[in-house]
Amino acid sequence: MEKKELVTKLLAARIASGKTYDELGEALGLCNVYVAQLFHAQAQLKPESEAGLVKLVPGLSKDLVAEMRKCPMRSYDPTIIQEPNIYRMTEVCLHYGDSIKEVMNEKFGDGIMSAIDFKITLDKIKGDKGEDRMVVTMNGKFLPHIQQNKQTVSVK
Repeated sequence: MEKKELVTKLLAARIASGKTYDELGEALGLCNVYVAQLFHAQAQLKPESEAGLVKLVPGLSKDLVAEMRKCPMRSYDPTIIQEPNIYRMTEVCLHYGDSIKEVMNEKFGDGIMSAIDFKITLDKIKGDKGEDRMVVTMNGKFLPHIQQNKQTVSVK
């Protein structure tokens, strides 16, 4: 099944369930954005979450669940940058990226934040003027860059 068709069917099943990503995440003990990743075929459905997800989203057929179990081809459509919300999130990274990197290096040293051992959640709060505000929490393991020492290999 093509990814676009799979995602269309997965999203339809989630919408038909009447459950939000927050509700699904809470019930499954998962981050809300991670649950959305499952329905966008960007994350692999793990055995410990499968039964609960199928119960919460009855429209997930055996074929869809089988597809969700596969290692996903994580990818993106390059035209997605045209979507204003995604453009703004990219703009945030581009605008604040140098400063975030400098503060990160100051606190941790030379390295990167893992996008594999990573959690991301999105929450809605009220600002100090009563306005709706969005809080995105990115929580990734710090991975230091290493000095690449020559390794001796014995060939037998």
